[in-house]
Amino acid sequence: MRLSTIGLMLLLALALLLAPLAVEAQPAGKVRRLGILHYEAAPSAAELQQAPFWQAMHELGWVEGHNIIVERRSAEGHSERLPALAAELVHLGVGVIVPMATPAALALKQATTTIPMVMMGAGDPVGSGLVASLARPGGNITGLAVMDPEVIGKQLEFLQDGLPTVSRVAVLWDPATGLVPVRGLEGAA
Repeated sequence: MRLSTIGLMLLLALALLLAPLAVEAQPAGKVRRLGILHYEAAPSAAELQQAPFWQAMHELGWVEGHNIIVERRSAEGHSERLPALAAELVHLGVGVIVPMATPAALALKQATTTIPMVMMGAGDPVGSGLVASLARPGGNITGLAVMDPEVIGKQLEFLQDGLPTVSRVAVLWDPATGLVPVRGLEGAA
């Protein structure tokens, strides 16, 4: 997924959580903390500055280092590091946490039940146990799912419409990410 697409999805999800903070009267010097936990390698600082999310945040008056501090942590693809990184973000007292991918969201779910989480790039949030259901997630977790079994059937329909002669589809995935598309694909196929 392109960085600009991820940035746009992150902007939409966080805007819902941060918008009320922008319109309330804030004490002078009040700084908010945002935590971001990456499962894979985090984008570079230069890439982040160009992301649509940060450009829109700046337009809304949120300036990193001025009235918002972003605590970024990355497990660099090592899932065993996630619990410690999640605990670190919780300990820092961030107001909102953004887990990037299912393993990061699962680690954060174990670390806190009170800090709001806006998951990005989560696979099957219901199947992985992150939320009770898509209609009523419950708890402190919301966000976007990218491989929900309910959506996979529609994706196959689009593929069939675009390439009607295709009779076989192969799927590659890393089981460590928590994305389990096979269940939804087999049912849809």
